[in-house]
Amino acid sequence: MNPQILIDGLISGTIIGLGAVGVTLTYSILRFANFAHGEFISWGAYFAFAVSGALGYFFAGLETPIGPFSFGWSLPVAAIVAVALTAGLALLVDAILFRPLRARRGAVIILVMASFGAALALRNLLEFIFTSSPAYYTTNLQIAMRLGGGVRATPDQLLCLGVAAVLAGAVHLLITRTGIGRSMRAVSENPLLSGVVGIDVRGVVRTVWVLGSGLACIAGIMAGLIVQIRPEMGLDLLLPLFAAAILGGIGSVPGAMLAGLIVGLAEALTVQICGAEWRSAVAFVILVAILLLRPQGLFGRAE
Repeated sequence: MNPQILIDGLISGTIIGLGAVGVTLTYSILRFANFAHGEFISWGAYFAFAVSGALGYFFAGLETPIGPFSFGWSLPVAAIVAVALTAGLALLVDAILFRPLRARRGAVIILVMASFGAALALRNLLEFIFTSSPAYYTTNLQIAMRLGGGVRATPDQLLCLGVAAVLAGAVHLLITRTGIGRSMRAVSENPLLSGVVGIDVRGVVRTVWVLGSGLACIAGIMAGLIVQIRPEMGLDLLLPLFAAAILGGIGSVPGAMLAGLIVGLAEALTVQICGAEWRSAVAFVILVAILLLRPQGLFGRAE
């Protein structure tokens, strides 16, 4: 077995894991599977692409690569702006679509179908604005560094691994050690009772949208930096996101990250053994297996 699949699987898994955190939080708080979540990945990547391009146009010095990385300061600054824009987009979609449906106590299937329609609209709007041609944050080439054991990785890839680890730890601490985290756990257990005891349920819902979409944005930027940016990139990641969220256990941030790594490694191994055409089937097999064998996931609780 080629040891290089380890680093390839870890990188893919961190992107899946970050996206799966948003899926698992949305499902645990709002009680529906949000099929539009993948589009936040795509929109986040394109927001960063547009802002980074604008900064590079007006301030050429920001395009100079930072140390060993392939990008300049325009991309980190653009990433911060893109997170805010993606969070705003998520809040807008909630205000226009999901909040009215929740107010009318719409059935879960209605929310799911609404999210599916929102995904189609967001994806086609993105393709209309930016076209279907792939885009890149930078065209600078990098030489992969030897990490030992026949494994190589570029500085950009190592940076993405580090950023994902820091974000996963920060979100876990936010949920387990802060007041808003305790409120989120309470709303997840019983939304009606949480409102009775004085918890701002609407504030928790807004926090979940901001947090989930922000992480999706970072995942999209990481995917665009390592591979490329496409309007369909979120759609391609949607099934692995749900597989990781369910495998890790709904509501568990560490579970979602660990499951994302598992799915990423499984995909990389499948590509080496069976070929790239079987990659998309891996997440589906994992999803079906976990639903049959352990529906609560690795870190979830049986109800």
